[in-house]
Order: sequence, then C-alpha cells, then structure tokens
Amino acid sequence: MSQSDGPSALLDHLRPGMSVYLPGASGEILALARALSEEPDKAEGVHFTSCLVPGINETLDYAGLTPSTRVSTFMLPAVMGGSLAAKRVNLLPLTYYGAARHIAAQNFDLALAHVTPPDAQGRCSLGIASDFATIAWKQARRRVLVVNPAMPRLPRALTIAANEADATVTLEGSIVEQDDRPARATARAIARRVAELVPDKAHVQAGIGGAPGAIWDQLTSHRELVLRSGLVTPGFRHLAEAGVLAQGGDHVVGIALGPREFYDWLTEADLVRFATTFETHGHSALASLPNLVSINSALEVDLFGQVNVEWQGSRLSSGVGGGPDFMRAAQASTGGRSIVALPAAARQGSVSRVVARLHKSSTSIARSDVDTIITEHGVAELRGMGLDERAEALICVAAPEFRDGIAAEWDRLRSKIG
Repeated sequence: MSQSDGPSALLDHLRPGMSVYLPGASGEILALARALSEEPDKAEGVHFTSCLVPGINETLDYAGLTPSTRVSTFMLPAVMGGSLAAKRVNLLPLTYYGAARHIAAQNFDLALAHVTPPDAQGRCSLGIASDFATIAWKQARRRVLVVNPAMPRLPRALTIAANEADATVTLEGSIVEQDDRPARATARAIARRVAELVPDKAHVQAGIGGAPGAIWDQLTSHRELVLRSGLVTPGFRHLAEAGVLAQGGDHVVGIALGPREFYDWLTEADLVRFATTFETHGHSALASLPNLVSINSALEVDLFGQVNVEWQGSRLSSGVGGGPDFMRAAQASTGGRSIVALPAAARQGSVSRVVARLHKSSTSIARSDVDTIITEHGVAELRGMGLDERAEALICVAAPEFRDGIAAEWDRLRSKIG
C-alpha cells in the first residue's frame, strides 16, 4: 500500500476513461474539490458517480471541469444545472435505496473514502458520512483512503481497515458543515401541526427542508422517541437534552449534518449509530419498526395526492431522494404515518403549492405513498379517502386566496374523469 500526502498525490490517481466513486453529502472531500477547480484537466475523461445533495454540495460542478468529464448522480445541486443542460450529468431517477443498489452493482475503477487517521487497530472511521462509501468500496478495482485529520471519529460510525486500501493519501482540509439556522415562522407553524400527529414511542424520520427541519423543537414534550433517518441534525441534540429520547434506543442514521460544535457533541454523547444506506433506507427493516413516522417536504402537491419534489416551474432542480423509501415503509409500519409537510404558497405568497393537477414531466411521489399532507393552514388526512374527498381535504389546506381558483379548476378536471 502506497502512502502519500497532498492534493497532487490524490489527483495523480485519476486517469481518462476512469469510473470513480466520489463521496457526496457531508462526506464530500472539499480539499479535492478545490484541487480539481485549480487543475480541472486532471478530470479529463473521468466519470464520477456520487450522491451529491442540493444545498450541501454546491462547491463545485464536477461535470463542468472539462468537456469530457461526466457525473452520474441521484439528486441535482444547483451548481450542476448548466452541466445537466449540456448533457454531462446522468441524473438517475432512483430513491436512496435504489442509489445504493446502483452503486453496489458498479465495478468502479477507483473508489475514494473520506476518513479519519487510523486508530490503534489500524481502522479509519468514516466520521460523519457512512452512507455509501463501504458499498462502493467492495467492488472497486482500486481503493484509496483519503485521510483527513479534521474528520471527527464518531464512536459508532462505520470503519475501514487501512490495510484494505491500495493507497492512502493524507489530505488536510475542512469538512462539510452547515449552520443550524432558526426555522421561519411558517415552518414552525407547520411543524407544530406535524408534532401533534407524532405519538410517544415513535420512530421518527425527517428529511431536509424547512418544515421537516423544524420538527425537532416541536417534539420536546414527547417521550421515548427514536431517531431512524437518513441524517441527524442539531435538532436531535435538543431532544436529547430535553430527555425525550428512548433510553437505549437504537438511533440509526447514514450521515450527520451541522456545525462542528454539533459533530463534537455527537462524538461525546455517543447516542447515534451510523449505517449504510442499505440499512437506513431498507424497506423490510424500516417497515418492521412500530410507529414509524416519516416527515418530508415537497415543492408542490395536487388534489390527487401526487407530490412534486423535483421541478421548480419547468426547471428540473433535484432528484427523487430518500423520502419515498421512508414513506412506503411508514405506511407498512404498525401505527406508522407518511407525512408531506410544506408551505401552502411560494414566491412571497404569489404561487400556490397546492394545485389541482401536477403539470410536470414526471411525478416524484405517487398518491398511493402519501397518508397526510400538512400546511400552515391545516391537515389533510388522505388515508381511506376517495377521489373527491381527497380533493376537498387538500383544497382546505391551500392558502385561502387560492382555494376558489383551485376548486374551479378541479370541477373542470373532475367533469372529464367521469
């Protein structure tokens, strides 16, 4: 096994025509992104595969490094919009579990893992991101550990033995952090409604977004909650300090996302177990949990209960994400519930997020996967409801100024259905 230091040593592993697994989400190697931006020709002819996340991985458009660089991914950071238009991005319409299966089926020429320095047993921790790295690692033809002293060694993160790597490169640099921003008033209002539907002893999943992110502060009067999610954010600390969490609960996530202070707290508290996406998003394991409550955001919903999480107007702005994995499992869970939480309007209240019918090129989440839709104006409980009951319930949670127009459009649409 070769050992070397610095960005040039890592860039030297890249070759034209090579397929490369690149950590994304909070595992992104920011020092590598900077090195590639300074020497983009090193990515010539390289095909990267990575789970890059909007709002998190906005540092670099990897597909825009050279005309021959390509990226396969499952969501779409805003910085990559131009490369998608130029057909340099292969945006795969897969859920997170589907992404894990896709990555597991690849024989990458090179897999990178962003890790801590080895411990006394020679094992390197994946720190704040255990989601996909070990999945890509197994089948790769060449495996390189990118050792970063800044990566925190979380007690129950997954690890990789240093002697499993073909090469080790020490590359010091910052890790992905995200400030814990106060939730807006609308998000807090929605989260309060969501919290009323979360029972004590629930297993809770919350996705990225305003209302899901605000839910944690609204659960501090609950009891014996267990985190079962794709990510852990600073709101989890609030629950721990409020005594809300189940004693000995198996709190399982794939990644952590927050400021450095939060990562340090996670290390000290040792409450969270990290796992691959196969475990965090696997249907059988999730569906077997009692009272699994899945809380996810959306850009738009229609009166059929269909959900759009990918399209902003006519522009494709994201991918399917991990929400559907949890939503389907929550429906199968005893006492479970699949919730979509979103503001009733967008663009300073000028556009309704509740519409009579989605007019997009694809539907992100089927109506059969949604139990409950919540806005700041109310709760639309869709379980057991037929076509017309659903429409009536959803009109009632739309912003009041849009309700008459949505109802009139529904009447026109309904007359054509039969």
